[in-house]
Amino acid sequence: MSLTGLIAGLALAVQQAPPPKPYADPAAWWSPEIPRPPPEAEPLHNRRLGKNEQPIPIDNGVAPLLYRLWGLQPLQSQIVHKGELILEVWARPARGVRQAVVRVTLRRDGRAFVQARAGLGCCTPEIGRRVDINAELADIQIAPLKALLDDPVWSQPRSVIVDYGGGAVSALCVDGVSWDVTLVVPGQARHLRRACDDAEVGSVAAILSAAIGAAAGRDPRFDAVLPRGADFSAQRRAYDDLLASGGRLTAGESNRPQPPAVPLPSEEPPEATPNGVSRP
Repeated sequence: MSLTGLIAGLALAVQQAPPPKPYADPAAWWSPEIPRPPPEAEPLHNRRLGKNEQPIPIDNGVAPLLYRLWGLQPLQSQIVHKGELILEVWARPARGVRQAVVRVTLRRDGRAFVQARAGLGCCTPEIGRRVDINAELADIQIAPLKALLDDPVWSQPRSVIVDYGGGAVSALCVDGVSWDVTLVVPGQARHLRRACDDAEVGSVAAILSAAIGAAAGRDPRFDAVLPRGADFSAQRRAYDDLLASGGRLTAGESNRPQPPAVPLPSEEPPEATPNGVSRP
């Protein structure tokens, strides 16, 4: 048989081949065995609200479906118990589409985990070139996270402008990176947005250093999105210089109240820190 005849015969056989068999039980296709994810990927896996528990109001501008595009459980569905906290940081460049998010979760059993994502948040329905980091933190990284509860920044307005004194205020952010920071503890959440002015970002420098430091050095592709890593020393100096010169941060026009706290199921009220954040 010639080569042409062989090819023609194979083509005819393909055309006459029966279509793929459908699933023997289509309903079973929807109920596969789903393995439990490791704690690095979902530190608070499969928690449900108790009888007297209420969901914590989250108002940080991130919709639940957007979290899922980034491969994260929505912050709105996370249930935080006594002794736990979640710290989340979003990096939003004024120019470009490379974005990053870091979530650090401290559990009541003393273990802590970081989930970090970087990717192109533009132009396609999905997140392009997404980089995922899921890891457990070393003990040495946990203490700085607990110390953030006492940071006075949580009592600042949610959205601010820089008042340099003498009527001069910060300009509109057209370059650099803006940051959204969210802290979730039992019964309440706090959200802060800081634009790319160095003094403005410097007010949350300790928070950014702790969160991004938990993810830095684990994947060079993630590090390339934030080339300065967890170093916010220049911004911190700018904030200190602002205060030393008599300047301050004042509430911006877009500032709004923090989401309300919800009662805890326990009879004992949580211990409050001086900045109004309940201590887990």
